[in-house]
Amino acid sequence: MGEIEEVHADLDADVPLEEFREAVEEKVDQMGGLADEETAAMLVAHELDEEGGEVESVADVEPGMEEVQFVAKVVGVGDVRTFERDDDDREDGRVLNVEVADETDSIRITFWDKQADAGSEELEVGDVLRIAGRPKDGYNGVEVNVDDAEPDPDTEVDVQVRDTYRVEDLSLGLSDVNLRGKVLDTDAIRTFDRDDGSEGKVANLKLGDSTGRVRVTLWDERTAAAEDLDPGVSVEVVDGYVRERDGDLELHVGNRGAIDEIDEDVEYVPETADIADLEIGDEVDVSGVVRSTDPKRTFDRDDGSEGQVRNVRVQDETGDLRVALWGEKADVEVAPGDEIQLADLEIQDGWEDDIEGSAGWQSTVTVLGEADSSVGSADEASGADASESESGSDSTGLDAFADDGDGAAASADASASAEDAESNGEYVEFTGTVVQAGEPIILDDGEETVSVASSADVTLGQEVTARGELADGTLDAEDVF
Repeated sequence: MGEIEEVHADLDADVPLEEFREAVEEKVDQMGGLADEETAAMLVAHELDEEGGEVESVADVEPGMEEVQFVAKVVGVGDVRTFERDDDDREDGRVLNVEVADETDSIRITFWDKQADAGSEELEVGDVLRIAGRPKDGYNGVEVNVDDAEPDPDTEVDVQVRDTYRVEDLSLGLSDVNLRGKVLDTDAIRTFDRDDGSEGKVANLKLGDSTGRVRVTLWDERTAAAEDLDPGVSVEVVDGYVRERDGDLELHVGNRGAIDEIDEDVEYVPETADIADLEIGDEVDVSGVVRSTDPKRTFDRDDGSEGQVRNVRVQDETGDLRVALWGEKADVEVAPGDEIQLADLEIQDGWEDDIEGSAGWQSTVTVLGEADSSVGSADEASGADASESESGSDSTGLDAFADDGDGAAASADASASAEDAESNGEYVEFTGTVVQAGEPIILDDGEETVSVASSADVTLGQEVTARGELADGTLDAEDVF
């Protein structure tokens, strides 16, 4: 074994012998005959060992490592972007981001200047590359600044290159993502000031497909989609990129990307939980029929800003649940009789040892339209004896709320409103929000305000139902619950 072969055999770096020989010859030429082959081989070996060796997979690449080498498949190629350098005498810089992946993970690699130009012209999705570079913390996670990247067509990398992604296919760092989904929820456009003094815009919406749902963040020109698109329509996101927020993946759409309505009906079927099975601390999806709604209320936060909340009661076949809609969710147009889906709902301790749902910024509120009459009343769902209507038939669905003794005020078609009953001195049931907790108690259901004569212990903002005779503007309550 020759001197070059002996030094090569002791290398930590995975470099083919022929490449090592070439590097040694170049080193001899560089030193102008001041080093023989053995000395040059030791110098090259030292340089290679300092650079670092090949990692086993993309998942092993971490910030702070010395230069690493790995093999991965190109899954996305961005556009070359230019930027001004701090040194005014130098020409503008150029950068190209490329998404690569192997069986373990995906990662962004970055080419600069002449490499960026070459990569933009030569690289295609599906190419397998042997990459050498320096890992660092990037905006989307770990990135690798490329020192060298060579085609490696003889190596198989088992990564499926997708033209269109599904929600379950998304992973941190992916770019050039095309995804089709159904709009579940939209938020208002918000503005902010950038460091350069310009104004930026951002908005969010939620998309769902047969594999799950994802929050989509729209930037600047693309924010118009949050106002133009209605929940329930199907859309296609083009050239999105994946980031992480609070541990969850988000799909972002900038000015290079697009989001457009499509004719295809994308299926979205959430896995909903039964209301009767909910427990404090759960974060769940719930579907049901809106049984009652309260007026929107505003309040002052500790920081001086104004917040808003609206309470609704939602019923499925197993029970009913009071849900607080916070912030922009309180503006959702929802009325008794609507079928509704609530996603990422937090279950909390509510009034009088009951539980309630909280729909905050991370939740999704989707109104599907008017419900049919197939959903039974809360009493029926919980096993109580169902009351019969005057005709003697069993009451079901929304029509049952007028007769089941637990939800008459919730029905949009209740047979007698409090206003009608007042003139007759009739026995009524009225459900509303407590807007005065003293004597008398004053309840408001968004359409009527009723004064209730009762010593019951209630709290401002609580939703209660009062039963009794309404006469001369006051409901003389026999029961408040």
